[in-house]
Amino acid sequence: MTLPLGLTSDPDALIAAATAVLDDAAPRFVEGLGAPATVDKGPADFATDLDLELERRISGAIADATGIPVHGEEFGGPAVDQGSVWVLDPIDGTFNYSVGYPACGILLGLLHDGLPVAGLAWFPLNGDRFAGRVGGGVTNNGERLPQLQRKTLADTMIACGSFSRGTRGRFPGDYRFAVIGEVSRAVSRIRLFGSTGVDMAYTASGALGGAVCFGHHPWDNAAGVALTLAAGGTVTDLAGRGWHAGSDSALLGAPGVYEELYEVVRSAGEPGDYRDAGAREGAER
Repeated sequence: MTLPLGLTSDPDALIAAATAVLDDAAPRFVEGLGAPATVDKGPADFATDLDLELERRISGAIADATGIPVHGEEFGGPAVDQGSVWVLDPIDGTFNYSVGYPACGILLGLLHDGLPVAGLAWFPLNGDRFAGRVGGGVTNNGERLPQLQRKTLADTMIACGSFSRGTRGRFPGDYRFAVIGEVSRAVSRIRLFGSTGVDMAYTASGALGGAVCFGHHPWDNAAGVALTLAAGGTVTDLAGRGWHAGSDSALLGAPGVYEELYEVVRSAGEPGDYRDAGAREGAER
C-alpha cells in the first residue's frame, strides 16, 4: 500500500516530532495508573480525569509540533476523513488502566483523507514504543523490526476485541460469541486483552498473528492499522473491504494468517442474522 496522495509533510519527520511528545507524556501516564472513573460515557464505558488531562496535553503539543490538528476521543476535533489529521486515544484500555492491569497505552494515528499514514502505540508500563508509517516499516524503541513473515493460523495467537454476550448494535453479542468460537477452533491460542491498541500493535510486531476488532472508533484503530500495514500485514473490515476511517471494524493479520482468519470469520455468518434471531427470541418470550 502506498501513501495517500496529497500528504505534504514528511511522515518520518512527523513521527519523530510525535515521538518526542509521547515520550514527554509517558511519565504522567505511569504516575496516574489506577485513576478512578470520573466521566460516565454510557453503559460499561467511562473516562478518568487523566484521560482528559493527557488528551489536552498531547493534542496541544502535537498540533504545535507538527502543524496538523488532532481529533481526540474525549474532546473530538476536525473531521477524520478530510485532509491530514491525527487521531488520539490518550488512554486505550481505560478499564484496564483504572484497575492497574498493564494492557493499556497511548495511541496516535495519522490519517490523510481517512486513510492510514502512520501510527504510534506507546505502552509506558512495559516500555514498548511502536512507531511506523505505511510503506516504511515499524520500529520498537527506535530499533527496526523485521517485516511480518508468512504464517499459518494454526501456529499463531489471535487477539479478539471486546465481548459481552448481551452486546447489541452493529455486531451483536451472539455474533461476536460465534466469531470467537470459530476462531478458537482454528488457532493455537486466542487472547482477549481488553485493549485494541495491544491487539493491533502486537500483531504488527509479530507477537500475535492477527486480531479481530469489533470496534469502529478511528482513535482506537488508526494507529494499529497503520502499524500493521507498515509491517507488511493486511487490514480490512470484517467484510473484507479495505480499512478507512469510516470502517465499522478491523480484521488484520500477517501474510497467510489474514487470509485464513478472514475465511474463519466469514464462516460465522452475517451480523444481521444474529440481530434478527435475538429479536425473534425476545418476541417469543
